Parts: sequence; structure tokens; C-alpha cells
Amino acid sequence: MSTPLHFPNFDPVIVHLGPLAVRWYGLMYLIGFFAALYLANRRADKPGSGWTRQEVSDLLFYGFLGVVIGGRIGYVIFYHFDLFQANPLYLFRVDQGGMSFHGGLMGVITAMAYFAKKTKRTFLTIGDFVAPLVPIGLGMGRLGNFINGELWGRPTDLPWGMIFPTGGPIPRHPSQLYEATLEGLVLFLILWFYSAKPRNRGSISGLFLLLYGCFRSLVEFVREPDPQLGELGGFITMGQVLSLPMILAGIAMLIWSAKKGGKA
Repeated sequence: MSTPLHFPNFDPVIVHLGPLAVRWYGLMYLIGFFAALYLANRRADKPGSGWTRQEVSDLLFYGFLGVVIGGRIGYVIFYHFDLFQANPLYLFRVDQGGMSFHGGLMGVITAMAYFAKKTKRTFLTIGDFVAPLVPIGLGMGRLGNFINGELWGRPTDLPWGMIFPTGGPIPRHPSQLYEATLEGLVLFLILWFYSAKPRNRGSISGLFLLLYGCFRSLVEFVREPDPQLGELGGFITMGQVLSLPMILAGIAMLIWSAKKGGKA
């Protein structure tokens, strides 16, 4: 039997600047934001793109606000509603961490709708431009989860099973790395190369929803369920429940795009 891997003893804080603690988790999101900005500017600089760098900057700023605000609200509502009911101020306890992708997605959708109205573009035009950029932040965020030693997986006897400080003495799936690979790297590569050529309006957004929902649902089978929720009905996690509408919406959008979307 192979010796299990042990979680590297990362310090989640990079450096203390007086009362301010610079954390790896925050840095990962910052790296993801600037990487998305760089790639979006590359697309905007192409002749006939219909985008300016200023519009890209504004869009990503609104999107970043949507991720932060929506991610926090979603985490509290989806995963800790009992704490919110007991103390509504828990919503603002960001020092205790907690972000939800599905809440962040709702925040980004709201930001996109506002930006579409402001710039007189269609919502799907905005979505197709943004979708290939989102996996960068997702992947970096999952690396931040790994560095924090949180959101580890279920017990496993596979050779790469890892013992996490907060996960007990048994090896577990490093599910954060699975998600960083699937939701981050793989999803980015698929969407980036797929969107390199003109596509029917809505197809890129639909492909993002479908693939993310599938990847997240797959990893949920080896990710430890949230202790306060467990498996709903004894067989499905909250992450899978929230991903199912994404999968269905993605399929519907791809079908609509193939029939009526037209070239973006």
C-alpha cells in the first residue's frame, strides 16, 4: 500500500502589512482578473471586434463586483441560510470567508444585463464575449481553495490521496485540483479555441453553461459534501442541484443558437 501524500503546510497569508493580511486566496482572484483583462484586450484589439479597451475595462469591473457581491450572497443563502436567519449581519462577515460560484454567476449575469443595456448590445453578445474569460478566475479560485486546505474531497485509497490538516487522518481526494483542472484549464481551452472563430449568437454562452455544469457535477461525486447540508435526499449534493439548471439551460441555448441564433 502506497504512503499517502500530506498536504503542504501552506500559510494562507502571504504577508502582513500592519493590520492588513495579504492572502493567497485573494491574490489568486486578482491574478485571474488581470489575466482575463489581458486576454479580453487581445480580443478587443482585433480589427472589427466591436469592442474598445475602455469597454472591456468597464465590463470586467462590473463583472468583478458581480462575482464578489453575488458570490457572497449566494454562499450565505445556499449554504448557511440558518446562520443568516439567526443573524442577518452574517452576510457581511467576509472575514469568515465563503463564496459560491452559482451566486457569483447570478451576480455576473446581473452585471452583464446592466452593461448590455448601457451599451445597447444584446445580452448574449456580452455573454459570448465574457464566457471564455470566466474559467481563468474559476481555476485560480480553486487553487486558492487548495492553498487554504479547504473544500477537500471524500476519502480515497488512490495513490494521490492526500491527508489535509482539517480533514482527519485519512487520505482524501484533492478535489480542489480536480476542479481547477476541469472548471479552469480544460474549460478555458475549449471555450477559448471554440470562440476564436465566429459562432452563432448564444452558442459560446450555452457551451459554457453545459460544460461547467457537467464538470462541477462530476467532481461533486468525490468532493466532501458541506457538513451542514450533507447529501440532499441521501444521493445529491447542493452543488449538483445548482448545476442541473445550468446544464439544462446550456442545452436549450445550444439548440436555440443552432436554429435561430445567427452569427454574432
